[in-house]
Amino acid sequence: MGASGRFAARCGRTGRGRVMGRRISYREALREALREALKNDSRVFLMGEDIGLYGGAYAVSKGLLEEFGPERIRDTPLSELGFVGAGIGAAIGGMRPIVEIMTVNFSLLALDPIVNTAAMLRHMSGGQFSVPVVIRMATGAGRQVAAQHSNSFEGWYAHVPGLRILAPSSVEDARGMLAPALADPDPVLIFEHAQLYNTEGELPVDGSPAVDIRSAIVRRSGADVCLISYGACLLKSLQAAEKLAEQGVSAEVIDLRVLRPLDDATVMRSVRKCRRAVIIDEGWRSGSLAAEVMARICEQAFFDLDAPLVRVCSEEVPIPYTHHLEQAALPQVPKIINAVHALMGAAP
Repeated sequence: MGASGRFAARCGRTGRGRVMGRRISYREALREALREALKNDSRVFLMGEDIGLYGGAYAVSKGLLEEFGPERIRDTPLSELGFVGAGIGAAIGGMRPIVEIMTVNFSLLALDPIVNTAAMLRHMSGGQFSVPVVIRMATGAGRQVAAQHSNSFEGWYAHVPGLRILAPSSVEDARGMLAPALADPDPVLIFEHAQLYNTEGELPVDGSPAVDIRSAIVRRSGADVCLISYGACLLKSLQAAEKLAEQGVSAEVIDLRVLRPLDDATVMRSVRKCRRAVIIDEGWRSGSLAAEVMARICEQAFFDLDAPLVRVCSEEVPIPYTHHLEQAALPQVPKIINAVHALMGAAP
């Protein structure tokens, strides 16, 4: 089994002794979740660019148009500002829309309705209105699609009160996060890293997993250093942890998976146990989510640290198109390992 398979299998386990049965891809898990939501609630519909006849830019919605028809699976014009606004309006009107934006880069065209309407309306209306919309989008780099299609802006959205930000990194989370997201009375944004769609894991034969969309989760236990990450960088963190174990370093790996609100308690427990931490984030270093995590650790667990905090982020450049330059710009396993060794060499 390759590294991706080991990652997916590990993230598919619940840690509760539940027997896992069927192997499924991240993409198929998302499709199953969509199908279940559409079957269980007539208020749910899916809308976005190319999600119907084409089956979605990443084939997540393939086959749903034939199954549920054009009233429930709605292809939209190429206008994120327009169709995201329409989805928010439908949510205010009592529907449960799932809005797919092809890539996080295109979501910038819809910042106004997402931030100024969806996130703010409960506050601005004194609690009279809520906006139960779910907005899904692909994020991240590593596929040679150049700068305008390769960014990681989830940290930007995690800055905004009124939004819940999810980043499923496992097949189980991809399958199980949608239902509680739809049940949330406030807007939920789900960021699916494009590098994860082909990864595989195991799910129960009967029923879907119940996933907590409030908490981070420890994906690997350790004692020497805490690796804190999310999304596709979690795979790299787990790979780094395996290599570090061969070198005698025990790394604990935390999957943040809920970027707003951040689960401080899980992070601080791990940091206090390991006394060293590296934060891995595909966002740019300046103003990154990693910076926020570091600030919270300094505020809450500074005197438990034996070494300064370290972060591994993308280089401060637009993501290059050329493969070797793109790989050089992104967080990679060797960078994580080098950061850990630098920490382990620091005197307490």
